[in-house]
Amino acid sequence: MKTEAARSPDGVRIYAPEDFEGMRRAGRVVAEVLDMIEDHVRPGATTAALDKLCQDFVEASGATSATIGYRGYQHASCISINHVVCHGIPGERALKDGDILNIDVTVIVDGWYGDSSRMYVAGEPSVKAKRLIETTYHGLMLGIEAVKPGGHFGDIGAAIQHYAEGRRCSVVREFCGHGLGRVFHDSPNVLHYGRQGGREAIHSGMFFTIEPMLNLGRPETKILADGWTAVTRDMSLSAQYEHSVGVTDQGVEIFTLSPAGRFAPPWLR
Repeated sequence: MKTEAARSPDGVRIYAPEDFEGMRRAGRVVAEVLDMIEDHVRPGATTAALDKLCQDFVEASGATSATIGYRGYQHASCISINHVVCHGIPGERALKDGDILNIDVTVIVDGWYGDSSRMYVAGEPSVKAKRLIETTYHGLMLGIEAVKPGGHFGDIGAAIQHYAEGRRCSVVREFCGHGLGRVFHDSPNVLHYGRQGGREAIHSGMFFTIEPMLNLGRPETKILADGWTAVTRDMSLSAQYEHSVGVTDQGVEIFTLSPAGRFAPPWLR
């Protein structure tokens, strides 16, 4: 029988040591989906076709898409191209040479949620696009390095913001990481900017995502008429990387590591 997770003094769920295995299984499936899709991202491919490949892979893995039917959403992925910050809806738009895109997938395996996203490039990226993608990737990894029991969620945001702004990128404020586990979205909100030592305390047994969205221009975003797609207000390029993590007694475990070593941008591998 499933028992309710304990909670921290701030109300954040704290899971038991045996719960980590469920998150590892869910995280591996979503990482395998994102590994698979890389070979199909090329000029001429449509985002609808990429989404169908993701859906088929999820189903073949015995997992369930967490996004199909979520608040009326009807796709197994969000695919956000160029100036789209997040929640881009797959469709018949064909990729062009130099397009950069984030593919975000969430699956459910035996009741556990795995959530991750990566950046991809159709063809050859511009110099500015490469700088943005590299900065976002390294920003995420620095945020993860800041996770440890006894620390604070502000440490994560401060690490990302300091690095991003030092590389002349801005941090999106309107969207953030989130708790997850046996639910898709939970407390806390994991901000990607902030003050060292600020916000909730970090405890062993917490599960959450870190998913910084960085822009080459200003940080402001707006939601399009479809109610989902978020874009940069100044139409500048945007990038995002996301991992699901769990806090251990020693530090942090990444649940969504790429089995094929494909999480980092290709030119950094």
